[in-house]
Amino acid sequence: MSVAATAAPAVAAVPAAAQAPIRVMIVDDAVVVRGLVSRWVEEEGFQVVASLRTGRDAVNQIERANPDVVVLDVEMPELDGISALPLLLEKKRDLVVIMASTVTRRNAEISLRALALGAADYVPKPETNRGITTSPEFRRELIEKIRHLGRRRRGLAPHPAARAPAAPVSPLRPVGTAVERAAPGGAAIQFRPFSLIMPRVLLIGSSTGGPQALNAVIARIGPVVDRVPVLITQHMPPMFTTILAEHLARAASRPAREAVDGEPIRAGTIYVAPGGRHMRVVPHSGASLIALDDGPLVNFCRPAVDPLFASAAAVYGAGALAVILTGMGQDGAHGAGDIAAAGGSIIAQDEASSVVWGMPGSAAHAGVCSAVLPLDQIGPKLLRMFSGERT
Repeated sequence: MSVAATAAPAVAAVPAAAQAPIRVMIVDDAVVVRGLVSRWVEEEGFQVVASLRTGRDAVNQIERANPDVVVLDVEMPELDGISALPLLLEKKRDLVVIMASTVTRRNAEISLRALALGAADYVPKPETNRGITTSPEFRRELIEKIRHLGRRRRGLAPHPAARAPAAPVSPLRPVGTAVERAAPGGAAIQFRPFSLIMPRVLLIGSSTGGPQALNAVIARIGPVVDRVPVLITQHMPPMFTTILAEHLARAASRPAREAVDGEPIRAGTIYVAPGGRHMRVVPHSGASLIALDDGPLVNFCRPAVDPLFASAAAVYGAGALAVILTGMGQDGAHGAGDIAAAGGSIIAQDEASSVVWGMPGSAAHAGVCSAVLPLDQIGPKLLRMFSGERT
């Protein structure tokens, strides 16, 4: 046998993009913050290509530094974050920009406006430098967003941690015949038939990329809001959810506000889980009420989607219809299993239109969804479902 015949097969070359670390630019006028975030970034194996004091510095150096991700403070001298953002994106259209700001009403409004201008996401900062140095939550959230958004920009597969199996979901009771078919661009996913019961509530869960996705869906489903209550959990801190509700009210031309503990749930209103509090549905004298609590974090979040979905499954059963939009992690998969087990229906946003396909992907691969759709098809699908479509 020849040497050539016994030689080991050649190992496929690893793309350079997969080998190179994610390149990060940090822009913050506080030297303590720049130093601390730079250290965190480097400890995770990313590369800090620039650490700058003002938005003007960032605009001037963006082409030379060539980052994948920019962490951009909102409040800075010379040129603030919201003013620098469009200039940065003009010079580098595929740039991932993560806005960072302390939690005030003004900064929440600016951060949500930044998302509409092209920022990929935001991270709320503790109010003091000491708070930043002692906040594991801030570090975890910032690093995870750099990792996931940076990898997506390069067209890489999710980080191995993001590919972990979805949390175990409730055993599904048989409802019709499940169908296995390929999701767009991916492996086969087991789909369940839609409930034959007209939905009595619409539940929506979202995280990273969620504010833009929510606006896109809510703007198209005004007639649905008129018929049933809409309950939304978006991973957001206090104050941000107040502004989000105001944006959704304008998008839907329907009432939208943060939910209040103990209030009746009625059609015609969009209820948003307040930042820092889980939102659940509880039965009361033949009606349904909002229940809020500040219990332990669920999936590292408060508010979390799972408590909303699980409680709605218990109250509405097969009349629960849930939508899982873009977001990191697996929040919502367990609660979606509860809804499916009760005979309800789940729609997940597809991977191509998601900023991060963590939450919707986890539910899809758990086999609890009835459809996986591009963002621009979710609103029309909901309208058809409330017009009697059941397929």
